[in-house]
Amino acid sequence: MQAQPLALVTGSARRLGKAFALHLARIGYSIALHHHGSVDEADRTAREIRALGVDCLPIRADLTMPDKIKFLFSMVDEMKAPLKVVVNSAAVMTAAHPSKMELRDWDLALDLNLRAPFLIAQEAAERMADGGLIVNISDIGAHKVWSHYSSYTVSKAGLEALTKLLARSFAPQIRVNAIAPGLVLPSDVVTPEQWDALVEKLPLKRAATVEEITTTLEFLIKNEYITGQTIVVDGGYSLI
Repeated sequence: MQAQPLALVTGSARRLGKAFALHLARIGYSIALHHHGSVDEADRTAREIRALGVDCLPIRADLTMPDKIKFLFSMVDEMKAPLKVVVNSAAVMTAAHPSKMELRDWDLALDLNLRAPFLIAQEAAERMADGGLIVNISDIGAHKVWSHYSSYTVSKAGLEALTKLLARSFAPQIRVNAIAPGLVLPSDVVTPEQWDALVEKLPLKRAATVEEITTTLEFLIKNEYITGQTIVVDGGYSLI
């Protein structure tokens, strides 16, 4: 019996990462479910995925540490399934004006949001000789000047540049793309009132549903002629 293809999703215990993992499970992938500190949430998500009849292994690792990325992939190898999809969803968003941002916060964003996807892509490429897809989760903020989230926007802009570089370098066996969502799930860094005001500015006057983002991932899986692209799913945020 042929093993289910394997998908690794980073930051997948909760929020959008969890949605990507569940969607991949529903379309037939076993899941390497990475998380950092969300142990209870990761266990709950793993149970939801296993209830769909697919294998799921929660793996705890600090992606800001290169040796922990090596550990992550040693656990992926233990699943004994062909790695076909990697979704780099783990990220951190720290609020601070550039004039007051501390170095540790700058380094944290660049290490997790940009360096980790690069190192993960290197490891994944070694395991995708027969083909695969890497999807980096960017943000519409990569195209904006959010002065109070400078490390985040710079890291996401870098991630989109990295996406193009890796797509060209890893072709033709491996495709590399990015998804840049706009407003989807309310964030801890904005108040409900601020969130509502942001939504009201959108041309479509609503936040995205989770399904509108996760089906974009499925589109990239199915359309094998797309590589090096960032798919913007923002309800028109980029127009304002």
